[in-house]
Parts: sequence; C-alpha cells; structure tokens
Amino acid sequence: MIKKKKNQEFFYKKHFGQNFLIDQKIIKKIINFINPKKKELFLEIGPGHGALTFPMCRILDKLFVIDIDDEVLFFLRKGNFFDKIHFFLQDILYFDYMNFYLENNKNKIRFFGNLPYNISNKILFSLIKHLKIIKDMHFMFQKEVAERIISLPNTKKYGRLSIIIQYFFYVQKLVNVPSQSFFPVPSVDSVFLKFLPHKLFPEMFFDFHVFSNITKIAFNRRRKTIKNNFKNLFSCDVLLKFNIDPSCRPENISLKKYCQLTDYFISQNSILVSRKK
Repeated sequence: MIKKKKNQEFFYKKHFGQNFLIDQKIIKKIINFINPKKKELFLEIGPGHGALTFPMCRILDKLFVIDIDDEVLFFLRKGNFFDKIHFFLQDILYFDYMNFYLENNKNKIRFFGNLPYNISNKILFSLIKHLKIIKDMHFMFQKEVAERIISLPNTKKYGRLSIIIQYFFYVQKLVNVPSQSFFPVPSVDSVFLKFLPHKLFPEMFFDFHVFSNITKIAFNRRRKTIKNNFKNLFSCDVLLKFNIDPSCRPENISLKKYCQLTDYFISQNSILVSRKK
C-alpha cells in the first residue's frame, strides 16, 4: 500500500511501518539531545523524508543513512544536503556494522533514527552484538515498546526486553512525542530514548545466548511462578541460594538476579554451553 500526502513529494509505505516526523519543535529538541559534532561518525536508520537528516547535515561534514526503500533515496536526492549524505539501500537487519566501522577508521558509531515498530526489537538485538563499536544511540519508539525497554522489576511492562537492553545499556527517556507529530498519524504516541553502552558489566561467565534463553524461558509464561517456569533449569534450592522466592513471578526478579542465574547455569554446564557455541 503506497499513499501520497497532499501537496507533498514523499510517499509512505504501510508495510515498512513508516511514520514520518513532521513536528518542527520536536525535531529541534531531538537534534539538541543528540548534540552532534561536525566530525563524528553517524548512521541514521530510516531517514524517511529527512526530518532529522537535513538538520543533522547542517552540522555534520557527512552523514551515513540506511533504508530499504529506494523512494526515500529518490526523495533525499532533492535535498540541499545530498552531497553530504552517503546512502545504504538495504535491509538494516543484514547491515555489516563491523565493516562499516573498519572502513571509517575504527571511529565509534553514533546511531539515531525513528525505528519501524514491526522490527524495532530485532534491530536492538542485532546492535547488542556490536556493542564495542557503538558510542551511543538515540531512537524513537512507539510508546508501548519504549515503556517495555525502560520498565523496572515489579511492574507489568517489565520483561525480557527490559532485562536484556538494560544489561547492555544505560537507557534514558528524553521526550514524549504525541502521535500528531507524525504523518501518517499513528494510533499511539511515541517516546525518544537515549542508549549509552555500559562501560562495566557484572563479572560473570557471560554468554548472550544463554542469558537470552534463560530470560525467554522465564517470560514465556509470565503469569506462572518462577519455580514452575524454571523447573527444568534450576531447583528451588538454587533459587533460594540467590534469595529468589520460588513462588514469585518472572517480573519480580531483578536484572542482577537473572545475571546471577545465568552465571550459575554456565558454571554448572560449561561443557554443554561450549558445545552449543
């Protein structure tokens, strides 16, 4: 489905989850939050019709952008800053971040963009694997996703996404963005978040796949007790060892406790874990 806004020259495609930011006050706030410097390495995910792209180009020497939609490239070509824009026409989920980093003199990457709702989680998880080359990230999310990312234990929105993202990043809520700030107008509001990689992580025999699987098992049945969900992984004695009440639910367990359980599982199953790598 392709639609054209009256008196405008850009298109949006529903199957790409496109909603273009048009509120100039919000755009100015976002640019101020990002605080770009002239020589920094930036990669924008989903530039759309250039709401953030063009203001960023006023400051930067060059800007890299990535989008799967060739009509976005066609639209950006008409802008005043096209000579500063370096365009990757491809699916972000298959982008080679490491090669991009190496080709740009190993400068850490600053990411920003308005992430499509339908693949925002997948994008975040793919970026986690490249943590060492990330300086920071500034992303727009639909409100529901943003609340899940920043939620704390003992709340309804706290879950696997909260735990995994907060392990790797310090996440800061910067500004609420009402639905009327976009075209086409989405059915929900959005939130703009900042992600800063943690410099230090808990000391553990860390393996992302094990951590990911343990949290997945915990929250597959979030209304069940943790004793029930973990019956094939951890005995009640092990849970109690880490001061975890076996009768509590997965949202009642802190990030630190999930890290301790991952650490314990790996230490007890080191041969099994190494074989799966």
